Amino acid sequence: MTNSKQTDDCPADLIPTRSSLLGRLKDWEDNESWREFFDTYWKLIYNFGLHRGLTHDEAQEVVQETVVAVAKSIGGFEYNPQKCSFKTWLLTVTRSKIANQQARRARHAHVISPPADESKGTALLDRIPDQSGAEWERAWEDEWQENLMDAAIQRVKRRVSIEQYQMFDLFVLKQWPARDVAKTLGVTIAHVYVAKHRISKLIRKEVEALESKGV
Repeated sequence: MTNSKQTDDCPADLIPTRSSLLGRLKDWEDNESWREFFDTYWKLIYNFGLHRGLTHDEAQEVVQETVVAVAKSIGGFEYNPQKCSFKTWLLTVTRSKIANQQARRARHAHVISPPADESKGTALLDRIPDQSGAEWERAWEDEWQENLMDAAIQRVKRRVSIEQYQMFDLFVLKQWPARDVAKTLGVTIAHVYVAKHRISKLIRKEVEALESKGV
């Protein structure tokens, strides 16, 4: 666990975020809101675990344990947006679950046979990054922003036509020349630029909506 003041101000029984979202999540039967929460944050938590040295299975465990922690804490939450951000709270919980996985690995380290030639490999436990609280927070911020954009794109993808998203994907995300996109999809170059403008605008709105839940 980090010793930073920011984390100390965000104990694990607090989930500071928008009151409307909290109201929905407090209803355990609100499957749509919980699905939205999971779809938005699972990849962030999973990738953060992988980048901290966890295996695929360990990172999946971190995702599950973090979501369970949110579910267990939500009932007694008192809304206090001045206390800390949801982003910071989620980092605190995620880091705690990552630490749990590392501790489990350490307890079972005796069953892991060391390499025959240590000069050819690094011990499994030694591959876990040793980062300070500030480094964790910087890495979390970078991955948070990346995940925010990815979540926004996925939401918009479900709202637009397949053809429009294909134009956006090829032109903006894959950076194909507009003329190649138009030729491949059988549309005009004007259609490609219109799709880029429309979908980019929708993505910006989705990012703003997501940020309002995490600031």
